Amino acid sequence: MSTPRVVSLVPSLTEAVAVSAPGALIAATDWCTHPAGLDVARIGGTKNPAVDRIVALAPDLVIANEEENRAPDLDALRAAGLDVLVTHVRTLPQAFAELDRVLTACGVRSRPGWLDAAEAAWETPPAFEEPRTAVVPVWRRPWMVLGRATFAGDLLARLGVRTLYADHSERYPRVPLGELRAARPDLVVLPDEPYRFTADDGPEAFPEVPCALVGGRHLTWYGPSLAEAPGVLGRELRAVRV
Repeated sequence: MSTPRVVSLVPSLTEAVAVSAPGALIAATDWCTHPAGLDVARIGGTKNPAVDRIVALAPDLVIANEEENRAPDLDALRAAGLDVLVTHVRTLPQAFAELDRVLTACGVRSRPGWLDAAEAAWETPPAFEEPRTAVVPVWRRPWMVLGRATFAGDLLARLGVRTLYADHSERYPRVPLGELRAARPDLVVLPDEPYRFTADDGPEAFPEVPCALVGGRHLTWYGPSLAEAPGVLGRELRAVRV
């Protein structure tokens, strides 16, 4: 059976396919930064892919995600006759199941070792003994935070960190800064994507709350980074006094 020609519209899936099915990827988004040096055609962003260029490549499969990619773009690809596999990931178990599905569709015949290692790493993650509450901004101007049913929120919960807006009606609610401060979380978790929070951009908005700067790839990506994510996130969360 020949290897399918695959276009990826999701950075974490790009990494998963690239390391598990060498030669399968023919194109990826401009935001697909891993693995380093990936030499494939670039077809725009996750929210604005160049549909005409993807169609011209005539891939056997396009892999996407219901949150990261826009339905109109995926509908246009289907209308052009392309096979589009759309993943749905809100929890860690869903991530593992969807990764199995994607890799099988991409011609991977045996389960890659990194996927087994990732499952093993999350069996006993380094969680806080006493659960912590957190506000987790993902954007500012306006401030947006993790709300209900998010993959990142599920990972944090497994590390003993409960997001204060986990029961909000929206998945990424806009919340005024004053309300975030008034919520009195134990800590604020500031990832470096999608908004790039840094030591100089983010913590100053919460002067009385410990702020943990964490890598967005380990908090939001579902792929090979999952194997090291519990250890890395655990260290980053404990790097501040809570």
